[in-house]
Amino acid sequence: MKIEKLNEDKIRITLNLQDLQEKDIDFHAFMSNSIESQDIFLDMLEEAEKEVGFVTEDYRIMIEALAMNDGNFVLTVTRIGQEKDKGTYKKKKLNIKRKSCIPNSNKAIYCFNYFDEFCEFCNFLKRNVLKNMDGFAEKISLYFYNDKYYLVLSNIKVSIGLLKTFCSSITEFAHFINNSELYESKLLEYGSLIIDDNAVDVCMKYF
Repeated sequence: MKIEKLNEDKIRITLNLQDLQEKDIDFHAFMSNSIESQDIFLDMLEEAEKEVGFVTEDYRIMIEALAMNDGNFVLTVTRIGQEKDKGTYKKKKLNIKRKSCIPNSNKAIYCFNYFDEFCEFCNFLKRNVLKNMDGFAEKISLYFYNDKYYLVLSNIKVSIGLLKTFCSSITEFAHFINNSELYESKLLEYGSLIIDDNAVDVCMKYF
């Protein structure tokens, strides 16, 4: 993790894929502004205070988050004003167990707004992370439903580290679908099957 002080009221925090794995950061939970993401962010602010002297106690802050093409995750934190009741505010570290970006089951579904976004993701994997998805899951299918494209991974078999890398990478291009089991039933009933299996490898090869 790299922390840079841009000016007295602004810092930039950059995390790469290895940082996300080591800190057990769940991309989806972090972006959803959940309690778990607040806990993670408070830890980062404490580290920023130690490293570059960026104090946020008694201040209101604004956070901008950006996922980069190279897989890095960039947070820009800005102090925008002190609280009126200065001196009474204390940062609280929530003792919440951090979530992993591993799906709750051996199935995961991701939604792409456009087919081009799916192709861009596959090309990103080929260039930067995974050149071959063979053996990643028992089945990787692509569906079309309600003008969007859905990548369905069934019976995921890879190691936790590799799956975290995959989850962190795909977040830039698609969003995770909760209740994967139920949503797959909807896709089977109402969606159109575009690629039955090896959807990522097929895209890497032909698109």
